[in-house]
Amino acid sequence: MKIAFLASAFPAVSETFVLNQIVGLIDLGHDVHIFAGNAGRNAKIHSLYEKYNLAERTSYYGIPKNKIIRIIKAILLIIQYTPNNSNVIFRSLNIFRYGKPAVSLSLLFMSIALLRRGPFDILYCQFGTIGPSAVLLHQINPSNAKIVVSIRGYDVTSYLKRHPGIYRSLFREGDLFLPVCEFLKERLIQEGCEESKIVVHYDGIDCSKFGYLKRQRVSGEPIKVLTIARLVEKKGVTFAIEAVSRLLSKGEKIEYTVVGDGMLRQSLQQLIEGMGIDRQVKLLGWKTHEEVKMLLEESNVLLAPSLTDEGGDQEGIPNAIKEAMASGLPVISTFHSGIPELVTDGVSGLLVPERDAASLADALGYLISHPEVCKEMGQAGRRHVEQKFDTNSLNKKLEELYLGLIRET
Repeated sequence: MKIAFLASAFPAVSETFVLNQIVGLIDLGHDVHIFAGNAGRNAKIHSLYEKYNLAERTSYYGIPKNKIIRIIKAILLIIQYTPNNSNVIFRSLNIFRYGKPAVSLSLLFMSIALLRRGPFDILYCQFGTIGPSAVLLHQINPSNAKIVVSIRGYDVTSYLKRHPGIYRSLFREGDLFLPVCEFLKERLIQEGCEESKIVVHYDGIDCSKFGYLKRQRVSGEPIKVLTIARLVEKKGVTFAIEAVSRLLSKGEKIEYTVVGDGMLRQSLQQLIEGMGIDRQVKLLGWKTHEEVKMLLEESNVLLAPSLTDEGGDQEGIPNAIKEAMASGLPVISTFHSGIPELVTDGVSGLLVPERDAASLADALGYLISHPEVCKEMGQAGRRHVEQKFDTNSLNKKLEELYLGLIRET
């Protein structure tokens, strides 16, 4: 199969799940090409990006921000591609049908990017937000390509709250929708997507890359707590810092490390300094995948207090939790979105209500005082991730779903 991955940015340091699917499908013998608006900012490239030479498979739409340059470049592309693709070019410029996307010339640039490497069997949108563009591209250049859309959280929560009804044409013309958890499947149905078009398909991790590690805490040494997340409201890091501060004030020995970056970094650093816990709590910024694996091996507990933010944005299931469980870490997280589908409360981790620093502190305090429970939870978590969230098995299922769509043509 020839598959087009459509993404907003690539590579993106926080989206290893996209990379895992790309290389998995390549390993299964498929011709995969990536199309993105831009390269991820400050992305520390995963080793697989270079190993599979994904730069050669990636095309950027290259839409210049400067209007004059954009128009000049568009004219040159029109001259070059009109002789053999006049219908596609003219449709992409139809402002009466497509409005702003045609006026801005974005449809022209996107259509030509796909023309250069197409035709494709599958147009695979990495988020629902990209789906409407895929529908337009399919209308501009009609083909037998099937439109497949992954749904990962933001795209059917806060995004739809701000743009009600934006998926009407996508729900009608899309062929397959792949929410990453049962919770998001229900949201899709509520928004009007036909249930027959929906299959829950978890994002996976390569369990073979995360060796299970038996951890032994030395009496008297600090417990090492880790969070891996973008520093945005829905990741709940503010409540995690407050929970750690509560325990430190009671005399517990904790080293809390936060890997990630985002708009809240400065305010979180000010919070840490204001609480006087900057020696015990560190914000490290983004780290490479290899560095993250080393931090997982050195840690005792993963803290992932996800929540619904003020704009209604919600998670699917964070990959960081899967990676931690694969390495044998017990997890403290929340009853949020699809997380209970991954973490079984009391078995592979502890779940608490959202926005509840006191309950987070109680859960962490319990694991500090019960190291034997940490070991049992780590073992249970590893087994569950291997059974349900291994990327190799999930990529084979994704291949089967694609092939099923193509057979229906």
